Amino acid sequence: MKKPIHTLLSLGAFGAAAVIAQAQPAPKIVVVDMAKIFDTHYETQAEKAKLDDATKKAQDQIDQMNKDGDALVAQYKELDEQAKNPVSTPDAKSKAVADAQKKGQEIQTKLADRNKFAQDSRAVLQDRIQKFRSLMLEEISKVVVTVAKRKGASLVLDKSGPSLLGVPSVIYYDPAYEITDDVIAEINQNRPAGTPAASASPAPSTAPAAGVSVPAITVPGVTPSK
Repeated sequence: MKKPIHTLLSLGAFGAAAVIAQAQPAPKIVVVDMAKIFDTHYETQAEKAKLDDATKKAQDQIDQMNKDGDALVAQYKELDEQAKNPVSTPDAKSKAVADAQKKGQEIQTKLADRNKFAQDSRAVLQDRIQKFRSLMLEEISKVVVTVAKRKGASLVLDKSGPSLLGVPSVIYYDPAYEITDDVIAEINQNRPAGTPAASASPAPSTAPAAGVSVPAITVPGVTPSK
């Protein structure tokens, strides 16, 4: 008699579990490409233009410092030749040597100033990029959540980056569950007049993207050659 009762209890528990499982809707998962949204965002494109301009100004200043340094080197060589000229008087040679030493110190100071300016410029640009990226990803995430909730999603996966194993974070997904373009469209609704719209794909450019790397600043004798 006990065995049939146990069996009935087991069947009842199984039936209750089945009812609960049916009552709970299956989670809806959507996929988004955060990198694409960031790269194509109109604010990212505007910031990249500003960074390119700031980089050009820094590079122009370094180029001018290089020209000034080349002029000092030419003056140093001229003084050195005067100091070694056999027809020069001892006083003229002594004065040329002293002037050459001062010019050499001036060259070293200018070189240090140039290198420091280049290093500081890179640091400023890097800090600016990191702050911009952090702020933008926070704002984009809010829009992603809004769109995902509107579509009834309970989980959002970012497909843009690789996992710790170096493989794509999302191996497969049905394109019908991707909301990237929907997020871009949502972002464009708040786009200020006069600014370029976020595009469906990143605009081609030979310059580094705003959130990827610091724009290059070339310093002869300091910047490693590729």
